[in-house]
Amino acid sequence: MILENVNSPEDVKALSPEQLRVLSAEIREFLIKVTSERGGHLASNLGVVELTLALHRVFDCPHDRIIFDVSHQSYVHKIITGRKDGMAAALRTYGGISGFQKRSESDCDAFGSGHASTSVSAAVGFAAADKLSGSDSCTVAVIGDGALTGGMAYEALNNCAKYDNLIIVLNDNGMSISRNVGGNSRHLARIRTSKRYFRFKSFTEKLFGAVPGIGKYLVKGARRLKNCVKRVFVRENFFEQLGLHYFGPIDGKDIAKIEDVLREAKNDGVCSVVHICTRKGEGYPPAEREPDLYHGVSGFDIETGNIINGARSCSDVFGDELCRLAELDDRICAVTAAMKDGTGLVGFASRFPERFFDVGIAEEHAMTFSAGLAAGGKKPVLALYSTFAQRAYDQLIHDVALQSLPVVLAIDRAGIVGADGPTHHGMFDVSFMNAVPGLTVFSPYTESELRVCLKAALDMDAPCAVRYPRGAVPEGKSVSDGDYAVTDYGSGEFPNAAVVTYGSETSECEKACVTARANGMNIRLIRLIKIKPLPDISGLIRSAPLVVVAEEGMKSGGIGEEIAALCAADRTRRRVEILAADGFLPQGTIAELRAAAGIDADSILRKICG
Repeated sequence: MILENVNSPEDVKALSPEQLRVLSAEIREFLIKVTSERGGHLASNLGVVELTLALHRVFDCPHDRIIFDVSHQSYVHKIITGRKDGMAAALRTYGGISGFQKRSESDCDAFGSGHASTSVSAAVGFAAADKLSGSDSCTVAVIGDGALTGGMAYEALNNCAKYDNLIIVLNDNGMSISRNVGGNSRHLARIRTSKRYFRFKSFTEKLFGAVPGIGKYLVKGARRLKNCVKRVFVRENFFEQLGLHYFGPIDGKDIAKIEDVLREAKNDGVCSVVHICTRKGEGYPPAEREPDLYHGVSGFDIETGNIINGARSCSDVFGDELCRLAELDDRICAVTAAMKDGTGLVGFASRFPERFFDVGIAEEHAMTFSAGLAAGGKKPVLALYSTFAQRAYDQLIHDVALQSLPVVLAIDRAGIVGADGPTHHGMFDVSFMNAVPGLTVFSPYTESELRVCLKAALDMDAPCAVRYPRGAVPEGKSVSDGDYAVTDYGSGEFPNAAVVTYGSETSECEKACVTARANGMNIRLIRLIKIKPLPDISGLIRSAPLVVVAEEGMKSGGIGEEIAALCAADRTRRRVEILAADGFLPQGTIAELRAAAGIDADSILRKICG
């Protein structure tokens, strides 16, 4: 096997065209095997095998930098740069190889990422630094057409034409996670599929290439001429209008042609865009048929393609309940930012297509768009992952809360998410939403509570958020009060400690309380359902000498600090202990990460017994 002997970019550069073809197939087999066992992002990586090989044959990492936007498609890059064995043994595990580019992992990871539309900005920064220091390094930003829907990418494109040795590779597969939407997608499709242009391009390459001795030089000259022709057949090219040199579109399976064009762009020495057309899921039929389904997987059977599905998730419950409520109220609309599948909105989109809006990877626009819907008399529900909701914080404050518009935020993946690691954990939403005036925040624990909270949020004529974790949702009855639930482990009259928590952290607190009671202690567990504004629980904690607040979020700005301030204000001698994250958490299982953050059942029990 060729792959066994590939441990660095230099090994790839030494291969013949036939060996590269074999290596591409072996890499795909490796990716399928590893992700079937460990989960991860499969479809996007299968599509960029040849592109990544070509990049490493033309550029010299780490002297030259290759920055993958989002970087969930960087698995092939990791294989080539010496991390193949680590991926096979410990991809996306605690202490193992990350599923994203990570500066601390390798010198070949020039810039860490995990959110979309950032690569061009980072690349422009590197190019500016090189210009100041006189470096001859090249910087390559590999950005997908999905990430190109994000406004930040356009801000960067507006600033990059003046920098040399900067190349933007557009990985065009027609998708983000779901199918791409909007004018940019239509523009790229027009470039990608103009039959007259491609017929002319193929004719000139065959004609000039056949000239003995000088054919390859004539072909290169013709490439410069073709830009004029392209304007005739494909209309104006957006990138050229910005002053960038444009090459493409190029077949993403043709390593030789990709290499040729990348070298030409590198030798030009000016800011260029190289447009590569790839296919998400390339080489694995199930992923080719359903690339969105195989974007990120937890594991699957290679032979059948059957994906390992867990129990019914919070996202499923949210989607079902939103559909039920939308049947009763035609003002309810659903908005998402290229996350229809992940946020549970597939059913809503099918049943109420005229009330479903996928705005692409554009969270800032999604928030203000939802504010506009609300101001227009509709009831928008904006479904975002917690980690991506961070990107629309300014719009939440100024466009939603300041105007007291009834936008409902469905904050999915709140808390620890596991193997995707620090770029995807939803650890900050409680802290940043706590600071927003007029915003009500619910954090249900059970399925019935999620349903009740979503309805309550839609019934309020004010901004609301309903946050819930990734994965399975526990069953259980709803709490009629709607603000909090109380369980006494022991007599309850004079508790040794009061434990306050909310959301998914409830399970760990319940375990700790059961053990404490078995050891003869009286413990009161107060589980908040509405966390902002904070319910009045002063009477419930007044008789307890110790209050332990455990939350699956950041300590700074969290509920624990708010409760500690209340206890300090009433001048009691109650001791308040806050268990929450105090830094970025790595990747790993949820159990491992709770233990690392000190919010697992054992850590809570130690504080109770303290």
